[in-house]
Amino acid sequence: MIEVIEHLVAGIVDSPDDVDVRAKQTRNGELFEVRVNPDDLGKVIGRQGRTATAIRKVAGAIAGRGGARIDFVDVDRRN
Repeated sequence: MIEVIEHLVAGIVDSPDDVDVRAKQTRNGELFEVRVNPDDLGKVIGRQGRTATAIRKVAGAIAGRGGARIDFVDVDRRN
């Protein structure tokens, strides 16, 4: 699943080498955290969140019954 999300996002951004997808276990299931270059964050989110929604729908369809939760952050965000 990580590879699929990474491939989708890398095709949209200007800096595909900065795309990093990590899976985290939460109380509500698996969460995929997608990190991108700060300059590319707007491209990944899209107008009114349409691109992010489309990526979430594709990933959810591939994930099946459990679905997929995806969070988009820039690489400068510290955790």
